[in-house]
Amino acid sequence: MMRIVTHTCSNTEIVSALGRGDWIVGVDDHSDYPADVVARAARVGPDLDVDVDRIRALKPDLVITSLTVPGHERCLARMEAAGLPLLVTRPHSLADVAEDIRHIGQAIDAVGQAETLAQGIETALDEGPPPGPPVPILVEWWPKPVIVPGQKSWVNEMLALAGAINPFADQDAESLEIDTDQARLAAPEAIVMSWCGVKEDKYRPHIVARRDGWEDIPAVRHGRIIPISEAWLGRPGPRLIDGIEKLRKVVALCR
Repeated sequence: MMRIVTHTCSNTEIVSALGRGDWIVGVDDHSDYPADVVARAARVGPDLDVDVDRIRALKPDLVITSLTVPGHERCLARMEAAGLPLLVTRPHSLADVAEDIRHIGQAIDAVGQAETLAQGIETALDEGPPPGPPVPILVEWWPKPVIVPGQKSWVNEMLALAGAINPFADQDAESLEIDTDQARLAAPEAIVMSWCGVKEDKYRPHIVARRDGWEDIPAVRHGRIIPISEAWLGRPGPRLIDGIEKLRKVVALCR
């Protein structure tokens, strides 16, 4: 048995899905799933400001961290300086997510479980997009300023597999801020609110609908402003497969 600290929700979920939730002794403050795993683990601070002393006090055999959000690099630097045993993930694609699951599986003696999970993601990729022209859908990571995924995001593949397209998939970035003119030019048929770090029941479609200049965007005009928790889209782990199914339902509303 190992003593594992997981930093970021996705890594907590991967380790748990691999059947090693009982090995987790510490998680970041934002990890919320699975509930039984995070309830018994020590909290090591916010996702973007973990407490290295708390992590060290847990005497971990492995700290699984990530570089999926701007600011994580500062956490990583402090953990490296503390000499903690690290495994770092930085996925940009669904294939990267599958490989990260395999790497974590190798590190925590769960190779078979990891292969099963990784193949599930690869099977989804092999299915390819459904027939018909892709529907432009704007995925919103944050409402003010409006932050959306760019080229280096697994969300592009999720949208494609659902029959959609990210209007900003040609932007060389993991995520980017957009203005009203860019949103209008993109003309999304639906806007998916997936605000990071916010519970889905706190998402407010009217915040999107009442923005100056957004009233003629097709998604706003037709009332297709749809909440999908970032747990399904923003966390590069096993639940992305369920996220694709949720996006397919959004596409169906636009057809």
